[in-house]
Amino acid sequence: MDLTSIQDPSFLKRMSVPELEALGADIRRFLIEKLAETGGHLGPNLGVVELTLALHRVFDSPKDQLVWDVGHQAYVHKILTGRTSQFDTLRQYNGLCGFPKRCESDHDVWETGHSSTSLSAAMGIAIANELKGRANDRAIAIIGDGALTGGMALEALNHIGAEKQNVIVILNDNEMSIAPNVGALHNMLGRMRSSRKLKHAREEVETLIKHIPIVGNSLERSGERVKDMLKSALIPGTFFEELGFTYFGPTDGHDLRDLLETLEYAKKIDGPVIVHVITKKGKGYRPAELDGVGTWHGLGPYKIESGEVIKGKVKGPSYSKVVAETITKVAETDERVTLITPAMSVGSKLDCFNKQFPERMFDVGIAEQHAVTLAGGQATQGLKPVVSIYSTFFQRAYDQLVHDICRQNLNVVFTIDRSGLVGADGETHQGVFDIAFMRHVPNIRILMAKDEDELQHLVYSALKYDDGPIAVRFPRGEGIGTPMSETLRELPLDVWETVADGTDVAILTFGPQVQDALEVRALLEGQVSVRVINARTIKPLDDSMLAALYAEGIPLVTLEEAALAGGFGSSVLEHASDAGQFPRVLRLGIPDRYIEHGGVNQLLEEIGLRPTQIADSIQQFVQVTNRQNV
Repeated sequence: MDLTSIQDPSFLKRMSVPELEALGADIRRFLIEKLAETGGHLGPNLGVVELTLALHRVFDSPKDQLVWDVGHQAYVHKILTGRTSQFDTLRQYNGLCGFPKRCESDHDVWETGHSSTSLSAAMGIAIANELKGRANDRAIAIIGDGALTGGMALEALNHIGAEKQNVIVILNDNEMSIAPNVGALHNMLGRMRSSRKLKHAREEVETLIKHIPIVGNSLERSGERVKDMLKSALIPGTFFEELGFTYFGPTDGHDLRDLLETLEYAKKIDGPVIVHVITKKGKGYRPAELDGVGTWHGLGPYKIESGEVIKGKVKGPSYSKVVAETITKVAETDERVTLITPAMSVGSKLDCFNKQFPERMFDVGIAEQHAVTLAGGQATQGLKPVVSIYSTFFQRAYDQLVHDICRQNLNVVFTIDRSGLVGADGETHQGVFDIAFMRHVPNIRILMAKDEDELQHLVYSALKYDDGPIAVRFPRGEGIGTPMSETLRELPLDVWETVADGTDVAILTFGPQVQDALEVRALLEGQVSVRVINARTIKPLDDSMLAALYAEGIPLVTLEEAALAGGFGSSVLEHASDAGQFPRVLRLGIPDRYIEHGGVNQLLEEIGLRPTQIADSIQQFVQVTNRQNV
């Protein structure tokens, strides 16, 4: 079938099961071929081909609202809702978003990029349907077994069940999120996977009780207690039924006949329903099917025949690897060091620590809030916990940072991966808010290194610091190729570094932007004399250097790949105000809006943060300043 001819999913209702199966094969082939060129979330989407076909066949989107959790498995949904021709631009600048996007289609009713939000959103939609007289419209949440461990998802399950709301929950159980899932809920689902299939769980138990020789009728009359006891022993969905859901499953997520029959049953039920679907992540593409560590969850372009991921030229080690190896090295001599991550062990390359110190490594699954407070509990007992977390996921544990860690001034180290723009994953994943939401919280220190060598020393310094919480930010990707020191050393945690002298203007910056500032300096050579200062301690600021800059009267430029509102530049202005100083300051950073997907350099150009644009801004700033001084 020509997939580009698809305008909406209504045509599926006219197709036979064999025709749907053939369409599924076409979609798999299309995804494998297209994502080999653009990259993207291949494994999750190959796993939900039949499930997505069945959902669109049984339900009437957008009248019935499909709410995808995380959203990285919505490519098939996008194909069936008329966006096939846009896949050449997937996750590219001004192209098709890799996640559901309301402005793209009426069929995308909920935008997401983080896990565990779908059940709450579906509950809200279901309530709105009821209040607006659309009780026959169904809200269907599709959530993975990994995302179900998130506290927000469990809160929503509790509320939906208690209110008996008309929400259908599709539990897409593939034993994986980004990495293999962990925890007791995951183990419970494993036991359910091995159980026999039960279409009508409650009715079968009642029938079973009635047919027990001699005592069957007496047991039935004895009430719910015995029935519930037997049900708990015999039925895999008891956990969900105790929460108030009707449970169907486990169902083979790659058997279209089975899926269609089960969903039709679920559609007829009043009140909350759980449909437990077993799928295979990467289904239909051997390299993705065999992936046990999450490589094929989301990746760049690859060679279809071999499954080899195509990589660009690498200058230095990845920042994630530098951090993980430094923590491991320190843990060899400091038994207090533990490592905690909320399902980011693969992305943050923590396998080296896990292999050497498995008893000190804690992957808590998709549970950011728990991860942070768990670290706090360890810290109260004299351990030195490190929480390895992405910037965009750290914001989900904000209350725990404020209330549990910083308020008690606990010795917890946060290594914040993916700080700054990340590119193709777009606005839900840009790590640009953490400075603003951390820096006004008392007791915490915030650091960021200019290169991979300085990064290892800052991580080492953070692990040696025993006066409260401390955060080390670092960007996605590889280092710049700086030679790595063999011996780790402590760096002062309130002192900046002048990396290049200048007399006309001083750029205060940190992280990769130090290299940008040096490039700006070279571009302006002979026109503007630029001083470059590595402000590696974002909090606290370097009081002594700032006092000297105020006294000198040199104009200041703050440069950050982070939100301007409440960010580093704001802190410099606050510092000057508190000191009774009024320096001329130009703040450059992320404007007060969400930055969508695209190449990082394209995004930086869009917001005026490429070196040539920065040079132009500084030149104009210096000219205006000089005229004002005349």
